[in-house]
Amino acid sequence: MYAIITDSGRQFRVEEGQRLKIDFREASEGDELQFDKVLVVGDEDQTAVGRPTVEGASVTAKVVGIEQGPKLVVQKIRRRKNSRRRTGHRQLYTTVEIDKIVTPK
Repeated sequence: MYAIITDSGRQFRVEEGQRLKIDFREASEGDELQFDKVLVVGDEDQTAVGRPTVEGASVTAKVVGIEQGPKLVVQKIRRRKNSRRRTGHRQLYTTVEIDKIVTPK
């Protein structure tokens, strides 16, 4: 069984047992997260497509950990002024494991 969920403006295709990196959430390791914006739920036999979401469908996930992404270097150079500014940024991500996909009756 699979589901397509939306979180932070992005869509993810998830299955039970799959690990997924989403944008940072204030949650500690072992906490449960609930995704209610389910766009599509399906398996080999049938598929339910929402308009815009599937009523009664949800996805439950468990927080596995919090990690940082790769360092992104931002550089600002002013021409002919010998002026440069260089900064870096590392985005935080929350890793979750999909526990259960609940389908509507």
